[in-house]
Amino acid sequence: MAVRFITILKLVFLLCFTSGLFAQSKAQEVVDKSIKVHGGKKYSKKDFQFDFRKRTYSYHNDGTLYEYRRHYTKDGNEIQDVLNNEGFIRSIDGIIQSLDDKQIRAGSNGVNSVIYFAMLPHFLNDKAVYKEYLGKTVIKNQEYHKVKVHFDEVNGGDDHDDIFVYWFNVKNYKLDYLAYSYEVNGGGVRFREAYNSRKVGGVIFQDYINYKGDKNIDVQEMDRLFLEGKLKELSRIELENVKLIR
Repeated sequence: MAVRFITILKLVFLLCFTSGLFAQSKAQEVVDKSIKVHGGKKYSKKDFQFDFRKRTYSYHNDGTLYEYRRHYTKDGNEIQDVLNNEGFIRSIDGIIQSLDDKQIRAGSNGVNSVIYFAMLPHFLNDKAVYKEYLGKTVIKNQEYHKVKVHFDEVNGGDDHDDIFVYWFNVKNYKLDYLAYSYEVNGGGVRFREAYNSRKVGGVIFQDYINYKGDKNIDVQEMDRLFLEGKLKELSRIELENVKLIR
């Protein structure tokens, strides 16, 4: 009897292990295909610039060295933020500022988050990313691969507790929807619907309708709530004047 019980436990463990491996490998396959469709190697060979909410951002990331810039005017002063491998620097009217840790963290996160969303799905193969395949689902008569993402605590940055879910079109592997839960500032959940998809320099850029749900909602249920009309439009994420600069 004891031998049979141990054998059953081994079978259960094997099934769970095999299922986990499939979920990881299938998610990786879907993400790889989506990155290729959205721009592939062009992400590391070309630099881009765009405007977002009256601020100008630029992107350079060759896979080893990266530099993200944000330029804007506030109270008549020209402000430039630079985030790269060396850290974060802010200059006002050409003069480099002395910043405390809180200001550095806020500035870094502000620049990085805008670049992250603008260049999706490129960053989904970062070393801090863990991917899990959740199966297929249907949104507006289109079938989607549903992939969950969370982050390693060591390499995932200040927002490593955030959980993302992505919906990739089964036919063309484009990223049409995404949702995420976050813990900062009291926490919450968001759902984004892509529109105005266009290609610049061989890379797809998209705008998003940003929806809000109750912060206690499971982020994996956001597609269902979206279809049921239970999410409230919060804002529009619109990238303007997108151009290739190198």
